[in-house]
Amino acid sequence: MASKSHNFITRTAEAPAEMLGKAVLMTEIVREAGTNNSVIRKTKDYWHMLGPGLTTGASDDDPSGIATYSQVGAQFGFNLLWLAPWTLPLMATVQEMCARIGMVTGRGLAGNIRVFFGKRLLYVCTVLLFAANSFNIGADLGAMAKATQLLAPSFSFGWLVVAFAVTSLLLQIFTPYAKYARYLKWLALILLAYIFSAILAHLNWGEVLRHGFIPHIAFNKEQVILICAVLGTTISPYLFFWQTSQEVEQAVQDGQLTVSERRGTDRTAVKRMRVDVWSGMFLSNLVMFFIIAAAGGILFPHGITQITSASQAAEALRPFAGNATYFLFAIGIIGTGLLAIPVLAGSSSYALAESLRWKEGLHRNLGQAKAFYGIIIISMMVGLGINFVGLDPIKALIYAAVGNAVVAPVVLYFIVRISSNHKFMGTWVNKKLTTVIGWFVFGLMLAAAVAAIVSLL
Repeated sequence: MASKSHNFITRTAEAPAEMLGKAVLMTEIVREAGTNNSVIRKTKDYWHMLGPGLTTGASDDDPSGIATYSQVGAQFGFNLLWLAPWTLPLMATVQEMCARIGMVTGRGLAGNIRVFFGKRLLYVCTVLLFAANSFNIGADLGAMAKATQLLAPSFSFGWLVVAFAVTSLLLQIFTPYAKYARYLKWLALILLAYIFSAILAHLNWGEVLRHGFIPHIAFNKEQVILICAVLGTTISPYLFFWQTSQEVEQAVQDGQLTVSERRGTDRTAVKRMRVDVWSGMFLSNLVMFFIIAAAGGILFPHGITQITSASQAAEALRPFAGNATYFLFAIGIIGTGLLAIPVLAGSSSYALAESLRWKEGLHRNLGQAKAFYGIIIISMMVGLGINFVGLDPIKALIYAAVGNAVVAPVVLYFIVRISSNHKFMGTWVNKKLTTVIGWFVFGLMLAAAVAAIVSLL
């Protein structure tokens, strides 16, 4: 009896301690759940902030860009890896200026150039932009078809090119803008395939990091040409026009239907835009870094130094990096093409329609903006035709590069002038450092244009 009484007293005495322990455990569980919910909520808030900047940055890594970055790694190993981090602040600053112009003025870039500088030079720029983008679309369509054949060799190249062109056109013309913008946003995540493909290739990451941030320039002709090609691929005119017009499209979606209603912005909107733009450009350059690293760590040591297309890069990687890297590379080519082609065609259409004062915008349907969608259709048809007239895709890319090389510094001049003008931008005019970086990029792209043109003579 005494023993039972003793056990009861002991359990009773231990109960508060046990209950306290359970209470502490429950508190930790609740706190951890609250922390997880906070992380999930912050992640969702961050995702909702992303939009035009993310899709613009992601579209920069189109199949043509993938081929360029693969060639850089194949020919020079890790020596030009530093281009990825060093070009990030340059392209992000330019895209931020473009976005701010669209938000403050309520007009696209071409519309602002027309008002600020007049029509003649704008017409030349937009025609060159249209031609360069059409050649680029053709090369990208061909690359997507070749990548599909890597996964399904029995498929016809011709039918694949047509299928991709038609699919892209139907999405652009008949999908409501809000839904279409979400489609492009989610499609941007396909770029992660290149990061995973490089990780699975088992690179020497010590060597990668050692070469990744310190510039190495040999100043020979081959290296200068490739540096110019990278600059032309990363800081491309079509990105300028698309970014500005997408900010306008976002405002229209928010119910601001006229230029006067869209004119002006606030601190919160600008902060969100900067998060969006820098996130998009960071993703773009991170993927560039991993593609150069994969080619530099695998192809260069094995003496494979000439890469002429993204699909060839995937095939060349397979024997050394395995099937996983090969399949991820091929899937990435298809996905980035589906993202980039609408941006290429759309930027041409925005530029031409604003220059000629046509009704424009993806928020309008085909009946409301026939000329705007007509330009998209023509641009797609030119790109499609390039794959059937016997024009070498590499030559198409060279023509596109020359067109971009001529247009980029001219449009950059307009961008810096407009974004640093108090009359146009008011309180949202460039800071001094932004203007300095803008003029530096202008000078850099002007030098790249001269070097690219001279190299072809």
